[in-house]
Formats: sequence, structure tokens, C-alpha cells
Amino acid sequence: MSIINYVIIGAIFCLAPAGVIWLCRRFPLLDNIGPMMILYALGMLIGNMPLDIPEMALVQEIATSASIPLAIPMMLFCCRFTRSDASTQLKVVISGFLSVAIAVAVGYVLYGKHIPEGDKIGGIMAGMYTGGMLNAAAIQAIFRVEEQNYIMMCSYDIVISFLYLVFLVSVGYKMFRRLYGEKVQATLTDSERVELEAQIAEAKRNPYEGLWSKDGLKELAKILGFSFVVIALAAATTLPFDQEWFMVIFILMISVLGVLFAFFKPVRKLERSFDIGMYLIYIFSIAMASMADFSELRLADGLNQILFLTITVFGSLLLHSIFCRVMRVDADSMTVSSVSFINSPPFVPMMVAVLKNKRTLIVGLGAGIVGYALGNQFGVIIASLLERL
Repeated sequence: MSIINYVIIGAIFCLAPAGVIWLCRRFPLLDNIGPMMILYALGMLIGNMPLDIPEMALVQEIATSASIPLAIPMMLFCCRFTRSDASTQLKVVISGFLSVAIAVAVGYVLYGKHIPEGDKIGGIMAGMYTGGMLNAAAIQAIFRVEEQNYIMMCSYDIVISFLYLVFLVSVGYKMFRRLYGEKVQATLTDSERVELEAQIAEAKRNPYEGLWSKDGLKELAKILGFSFVVIALAAATTLPFDQEWFMVIFILMISVLGVLFAFFKPVRKLERSFDIGMYLIYIFSIAMASMADFSELRLADGLNQILFLTITVFGSLLLHSIFCRVMRVDADSMTVSSVSFINSPPFVPMMVAVLKNKRTLIVGLGAGIVGYALGNQFGVIIASLLERL
């Protein structure tokens, strides 16, 4: 009976993301909510059902521990570093990372100190708001933050990040254009318009279509092969160090090697690597969310966590807008790069469409790539600094 339970639970965690993705593509309302939010809700529902399944804990541990080391290199294989708009990209990256660092520090001093593992949560937030959920999950694996604290942070983040996006899409971008004194949008040449329209269409395609075809399976095998090579090399680098440093060095080396592998031509040809990695993040999300226990929720800690996140998200947006204005970055590039940092690069095409300024697409995606590549290291540094405050 236990083997059957293992299979059933594992199948739920592995197949639920596919079902949610299918529903999101079929129903626009669910697509607006997003697979991540739905999977967190589904995971928390599973974890709080009045069922006693001893096998659940082991499957949760395997799903959360195995998915992140595999997902990191897969998602970093897609990194593309170009010289176009390099000056603007550099400015928004410096501004974005600095803004998040300051906002996290302020939020930690005011509220983060009053929550369990506040310094580590702050490090996770720093990585998450520069590189997305991939970095948050990776830093959680480094610090081994208690599941309850991590899931609550992610749950509150979904709501606050959603409100942040609604603000920008509705009135925020107009407000920043007015404050920046900008009334005329940049025009595009015909070739630029065709290129960027193609990139937006690519971002909206079904990334898993044809995955189980002969060519798709070949590519999947290559993605897994390169990922296992990265994992093996990263594990080898940890051998000279004490066991307590294993996870920190292991995850950081996976990040570094993932970026380095992205420069090799055979790896650059792997079109589905990011999407396969993202699917593993979905599996991680539902498995991790199923560990949440509502009966142990602490109202005071929850309120402090919400305020910590709110200050970080909206405080970093305010600081980012100020720094970009000082560095003479246009309002639309500032807005798109902020969305790339806070909500992650997959939201960039949507924001570009709202702005009707397709030139900002490259800047936004470029900022997100840097965030993916450096978010883990950045989060670890910020957590170390917060520990000393």
C-alpha cells in the first residue's frame, strides 16, 4: 500500500502543473492569476486536508530537494548577453539591485527582525526580487529555512506582487511618465518592429508543444545531460570544504556553471531548457506549499512578514524610479525592468504591450537575465549583511 501512496503523491506533484498550465491556457481568467499562484493554493489545500499519509513527507523532501539543482542550470542555459542597449541595461541593473538591497535592509530593521529567520527571509527576498522564484527556491535550499516560514513568505508575495503589477498596469506607468516629463514614446524601425513582435509572439507560445515528439525527446535528453554535468561539476567543487558549506557552495557553483555553459553553442541551441526548468519550479512550488500548516500560523509574524514584503516591493520601486531618473533612464525602461525584477522576466512582454513601447522589451529581458545569473549570490550576501544589523 505504501508504494501505491508514493506513486500517487508523486504523480500529483508531477502532473498537477501540467493540468494547471492547460487550464490557464484555456481560460483567460486563470491565466491572469497565473500557474504559480494556483499551484501554491493547491499545494496548501493538499497539505491541510484531514488526511494522515506517512509517505507524504518523503515525497515532499525528494520533490523539493531534487527539483532546484536541476532547474537552476536549465533556466540559466537560456542566458543571452548582447551589446544592444548595453548602457541602459547596465544602469537599470545597478539601480535595481541597489534599490532592492536598500529596501530589504529598511524593511528588515523595521519588521524583519521580528519574524523567525528574518535575516534569511530577507536574503531570499533579495534574490527573488532580482532573479525571480528560481533564485528564491535556490536560496531557500542554501539556508534551509523552515518550510512554514518560506511558504508564508511566498504566499504573501503572490498577493503583494499582484497588487504591485495592478498598480503599474493601471496608473503607475502613466504616473512615472508624467514625473519623468516624458510625453513622446520612442519610434521603431520596421526591422526592429518585426524582430520585437517575433519575440513577444515567442514569449506567448506554448513552450511544451512537441516536447514528446522524437525531436523534443532528443532535446530533453540533451538538456538533462548538460544539467547533470553541471550538477556533477558543482558537487566536485564542494569536496575540499566542510559539510556545513556543502549546500551554499553547491548551489552557487551550479549558478556560475549554468551561466558559463550558456556560452557554448550546443547549449545555446536548447530552446526548451528554460521552460523545462520552469516546470520543475512548478513541481517545487506545489510540493513546498503542501508543507504549510495553517494550524501553526502566527498572526503577529504574518503581519510583520506582510509589512516586510510590502516595504521591499514598493520601496524598491520608489528607489528604482529615483535612481533611474538620476541616471537618465527613460520611464518605460525603468518600469519594464522593475517588473522584470519583481515579477520575473515572463511578465515583461505583457508590460511592454501595456506601454506600447516595444523597444523596452530587450532592456527588460536583459535585466532579468542578469537577475537570474546573479540573484543567488546577491541573496546570500544580503542575508549575511542583515545578520549583522
